[in-house]
Amino acid sequence: MMTFMEIIVGYTSALQYWRLVGPGYLGDYRERQKATRRAREVMAAKERPHLVGGNRRPAGCALPLCALVGCDGARSRTSSVVGCVWSALPEKSVVGASEDFLMSTPEFCFLQMARRLSLVGLIQLGFELCGTYALVEGGPAVRRPAPLTSVAKLRTFVEATPSVQGRAKALRALQYVLNGSASPMETALAMLLCLPYGLGGYALLKPVLNHRIDVPPRLRKLADRGYCECDLCWPGLNLCLEYDSKLYHADPERQESDARRRSTLLSLGVTAVTVTRGQVMDSGAFNRLAHQLAKRMGKRLRYQDPGFTRKHCEMRAELFDSFGSLPQASQAVGFDDVDE
Repeated sequence: MMTFMEIIVGYTSALQYWRLVGPGYLGDYRERQKATRRAREVMAAKERPHLVGGNRRPAGCALPLCALVGCDGARSRTSSVVGCVWSALPEKSVVGASEDFLMSTPEFCFLQMARRLSLVGLIQLGFELCGTYALVEGGPAVRRPAPLTSVAKLRTFVEATPSVQGRAKALRALQYVLNGSASPMETALAMLLCLPYGLGGYALLKPVLNHRIDVPPRLRKLADRGYCECDLCWPGLNLCLEYDSKLYHADPERQESDARRRSTLLSLGVTAVTVTRGQVMDSGAFNRLAHQLAKRMGKRLRYQDPGFTRKHCEMRAELFDSFGSLPQASQAVGFDDVDE
């Protein structure tokens, strides 16, 4: 019998937690199963959640804490806790965070956020959860040692949760999420280039993110490394897109390493296209890049304006605003200067 009121953490609070603690706290099958049973007991008790001990809460979680409750009668809205109704907990949807707290898993958090985010925002979140970086409020993204989840795990979880608000949107978003993104900009590049026209993307073929290309023994004399890892890669086309970040642009050693890396890829018959931050932020320059990539893929872009341009600019604004890289209004022009 519980001697204290455990709190089931969800929505943005759960997301804040996972962005801080990373994959080391995911728990195994049995831990999730046990925590979910406890969470169901909490929800059945129909008590209003509240913080104790000076508003003590899980690491990374800001106030007010988003807490899941089982019915309207258990709702609460205070400066420290906001109760959100979730009628039935899916299997293995919760893991213990610390004494008094049960945490929604990354998969459950993704399904919850489908109720609050736009489709574009949900796709972007999926890339983050399945990638090796985490967004940080007011600061640069941080590296994760491993992803929190995968597209397959997210889809399996969502498909096993019928008749839930947000399920259809979550499944639609997962059609476009890719595993392995290592940065917010890689996510933005993949989404801007590959989402369908109706969402503002150029509908290009989906790449493999951070794809490893091994140098065969017969070509080792032509290369200075045993393998190359490409940001966005289309292996079947021997084509990759490399993001040249501002962080490394002024580093002479990094510049030299990148040059040798491009030479290695060239010796392997792989065309490496480099895109800079300036090109990404200038929608006209990015439009030219998309057309160049489409040509290399043998694809003709068939979007219709002005609808496409409006959607594309909306997606750009949403993506870059989420990690503090919103382009200037004067840069969001120039879509009609490309010859087909």
